[in-house]
Amino acid sequence: INKVTFAPLVVSTLFILLTSLLAHCARRVVQKVIKEPFLRLLFEEAIAAAELCGCCFELIVVADNFGVATYAIFLFALTIWWSLNWGDATGCPYTHIEDVIEGKGDIRKAFLKTWAELTGGILVFKYVQMYWALEISDTHKDKAFEDCKADLQVPVIYGAVVEGIATCLCRLASKSLGDLNPRFATAIDSFIGTSLVVAAFDYSGGYFNPVLATSLKAGCEGHTLLEHAVVYWIGACAGSILSVYLYKLPAIQKYVRGPSVANGDSIWADKED
Repeated sequence: INKVTFAPLVVSTLFILLTSLLAHCARRVVQKVIKEPFLRLLFEEAIAAAELCGCCFELIVVADNFGVATYAIFLFALTIWWSLNWGDATGCPYTHIEDVIEGKGDIRKAFLKTWAELTGGILVFKYVQMYWALEISDTHKDKAFEDCKADLQVPVIYGAVVEGIATCLCRLASKSLGDLNPRFATAIDSFIGTSLVVAAFDYSGGYFNPVLATSLKAGCEGHTLLEHAVVYWIGACAGSILSVYLYKLPAIQKYVRGPSVANGDSIWADKED
């Protein structure tokens, strides 16, 4: 890599690190200042969504200029960081719908969490725009005020199916890893999620998160708001809801909870070799 191409990548990396650091500090302040648990969680959801969307705005720049492979490496590392730092926040609305279905939460709280996430995800664009407007690197030239283009490369119904199936697979993997508790569960989960994003990249953009898609692509040229909602909200949420019921199927439960024979070096944290 020569200096001309390497410098913009350094600028993008520093912006992502700065965004992560600011979010980390904001979380610490919220945890110290706000004592009421649910109100604190709402702020944490807003911060998580802002961090997610802020970093992913810059990841678009990385993907456009340095390729999907570089984008995937960044996303993999960030997903691990988010898993380790967000606590109970998810930055994603369909996890709250899952909680309602499973009796772990109520609709009012799910709505408030989603509202907090949308607020964080949408407001963070002003921060990103301010950074892009500085045009520190050539990759940010005219980026702050350019017209955005949708990532949807297939008909709306296909896009919804892609987002739905991939979200369902992501959620099934996360639930399985949560119950199986292998070593490196976070890294395995991140690898699966990143792989699915890359697989869907040229079809729907691979968002698998309605708030992320809304922050980055709502109102962009290439789809209407209704089409956007069908693909990124209805598609992803339907996939998430489907995962709740699929995970309860006897075949999957047998695999997750069934007896296992120790063989060689086990990667499972709570099983002896």
